[in-house]
Amino acid sequence: MQANDVQDIFIFPLGTVLFPDGLLPLKVFEQRYMDMTKDCLRDGRPFGVCLIREGQEVGTAAVPEPVGCLATIVHWEMPQLGVFQLLARGGERFRIRETRVQPNQLIAASTETLPSDTGRDPVDPTCGGVLRAIIDKAGAERFPSPLRLDDAAWVGFRLAEVLPMEAAARQQLLELTDAQERLARLKQILARHGLAPSDTA
Repeated sequence: MQANDVQDIFIFPLGTVLFPDGLLPLKVFEQRYMDMTKDCLRDGRPFGVCLIREGQEVGTAAVPEPVGCLATIVHWEMPQLGVFQLLARGGERFRIRETRVQPNQLIAASTETLPSDTGRDPVDPTCGGVLRAIIDKAGAERFPSPLRLDDAAWVGFRLAEVLPMEAAARQQLLELTDAQERLARLKQILARHGLAPSDTA
């Protein structure tokens, strides 16, 4: 899909931020999201994950942040009637143009695709080294494969997932379309935690 392509999708507002290529386990039990899951599985289409701006994950439809990430279901099971266990993988980022709240409180939206980070920028050695150390400690199986430690966008998205920060800060990193700017901000966060030289952060 090209940048600015328009697509109609369902929106799943959550208290977390999904990044491209990120893995997101979900437990789905509300009827509206059960219906959404069945539609997405039947039609082979993604849904959109957005951080909640106002409201809650359950009950009345929350107000989502305008920029989110497509999520494709890569594995599912129903361990008991009325509960889906899903594993979704992040795809392209999008911006919401218009939302429609359906009677069951499921949000449908018209979205436009955001451009991918441009080029294969060099990876900042501090950011790359910290991520490599995290992967070595946590295990490569906990990260989306293949590992792309030479890809500045991939490194930035993975650090944005695992470093301690508020959800609003993760949202800001998601919305950036410059991989180098994202790494620069992450390096500042690393410096605050004593993991990067503060004079170069």
